[in-house]
Amino acid sequence: MNVLLTSVGRRVALLRAFRRELAGGGRVLGADASRLSAGMQDADAAYVVPPCASPEYVPALLEIVRRERVDVVIPLIDPELGVLARDRELFQREGCLALVSDPDAVTLSRDKRRSVKRFRELGFDAPDVIAPDLLARPEALDYPLFLKPLDGSSSIGATPVEGPDDLRFHLAHVPHSVVQSLIPGEEFTVDVFADLEGRARCAVPRRRLEVRGGEISKGRTVKDPAIMAQASGLVEALGGCRGCITVQCFRTPDGRVVFFEANLRFGGGFPLSYAAGANYPGWILRLARGEPVAPFDGWQDGLVMLRYDDAVFAPGLV
Repeated sequence: MNVLLTSVGRRVALLRAFRRELAGGGRVLGADASRLSAGMQDADAAYVVPPCASPEYVPALLEIVRRERVDVVIPLIDPELGVLARDRELFQREGCLALVSDPDAVTLSRDKRRSVKRFRELGFDAPDVIAPDLLARPEALDYPLFLKPLDGSSSIGATPVEGPDDLRFHLAHVPHSVVQSLIPGEEFTVDVFADLEGRARCAVPRRRLEVRGGEISKGRTVKDPAIMAQASGLVEALGGCRGCITVQCFRTPDGRVVFFEANLRFGGGFPLSYAAGANYPGWILRLARGEPVAPFDGWQDGLVMLRYDDAVFAPGLV
């Protein structure tokens, strides 16, 4: 069985997890718009492809699928999710599973304002979103608030807002943004695994102890039943979700679980969940073989991840 990770970038740990689960029974391929990618150097075969916004992107991936007899394609960045969701059937015709959520679910998750509103409609706690007309009167708002790009990724442009002048500054620099209430408490990322029918099979909350460049650098698994149950329920209620779904929430001092984002892909901190025993790569291979995945909560509680810098050396690459 062969797996293709697209926009593989720095996802070396994830790539190696798939290789470990294949155990010599297949290859892990990488695709990226740049050869200067650590994941491309570690892959069993690497392909430079056009950017995902290009009309040539999907044809290039399909050519790799045919040439390498790829069984599973897994997109790893937000901008390509909608592209692969739209053309998922093209991969299916080649006998390949493109593990991506439904187009409607992807579109919703990419709009931070709409997704938070939808969380509330489904009965889950979520931050208050400041209406655009109220943003024109910053002095009338209660602070602190939190601002982020409407369709952002990796926490780029996301920032607390302490007062009216601060709000004006950030609105000027992040024009397409959403402003929400700032929720007090501990921040968690929850890796939820959904099967091909959208059923949540596992949920691993990871407390974010330290973040660098928008990604977790230090974290700890926390077996919190309320977070696990609510995150699983949210993924199922959204509908059309498949594979690893990364849900973000706060646990407030009074025990509320407040969801503020859902990214329908592997998050950068997933290696912690894998090390704890949540075998999402192995389960994806099971789905590709047409085998069911049973519910699982036997992962290790209290496992701490301390990420560090490493390097790949590639002579003559440039």
